[in-house]
Amino acid sequence: MAKRVAVGNNKGGVGKTTTTVRLAEALAKRGCRVLVVDLDPQGNASRRLGWTFDAAAPQLTISEAIRADEVGAAAQVVQSVGWETEYADRIALCPARLELENRMSEAGIVGAHRRLARALDGVDRHFDYTLIDCPPSLFHLTQLGMAAADVAVVVTTPEYDAVEAAIRVRDFIAHRAADLSNPSLELAGVVVNGLQQLGSHAFQRDGIRETFGPLVWDPVVPRRSVVLDVDESALPLEGVTGGRAGEVRAVYELLAETFVKAVPAA
Repeated sequence: MAKRVAVGNNKGGVGKTTTTVRLAEALAKRGCRVLVVDLDPQGNASRRLGWTFDAAAPQLTISEAIRADEVGAAAQVVQSVGWETEYADRIALCPARLELENRMSEAGIVGAHRRLARALDGVDRHFDYTLIDCPPSLFHLTQLGMAAADVAVVVTTPEYDAVEAAIRVRDFIAHRAADLSNPSLELAGVVVNGLQQLGSHAFQRDGIRETFGPLVWDPVVPRRSVVLDVDESALPLEGVTGGRAGEVRAVYELLAETFVKAVPAA
């Protein structure tokens, strides 16, 4: 069975989706089988993995799997990604569209926070990792992800508001995991993303290490235009040249190495 990892922050724009997608890529390059569950109604992870919605033959998404409230419902949702690389067949996707927002209205239904866990039950047993890309909130959709996860990973930029939001996630897990019927959930790591050569970034980076201690993973991910370019173009990093692409690939490969040490596959 896959080790399930909820990736998030209580603030948007910190690079959690980028981190999810690039970690999935780096893990697949290492030979791992990775399932990405897009739990953000924006569907950015789905698009960046090359998935497109076909209006003529609509595909099922993670929203339908959650709504079904049945064991293994996500089996009908798992799809291939759209990348053309030799390791793309080791990445699969449960895509999302804006319709996922409708699941928010189910938050008051008894046991609704366990619906994603039920949907994934038995479905990801052939994967090494399931990466759950959570929306930038701590409400129902993120709670679905946390209730289904074995561990959580927080992504933050070295900026005050993002760090405060990361602390909120840490504290939410510490105080509310039991309320999600997942008392063993723990924070496994903190990824510092988007570091620039700014005095404020250096100050906040050091503060993150003081706040989270050994949970902060190395390497810190620098802000590079090539990452923005491949995200915009829905491309893998492999094969991209220029724009310090080689440096960025190396950073994510090292981050994947840290990841597998901190979160060993089941």
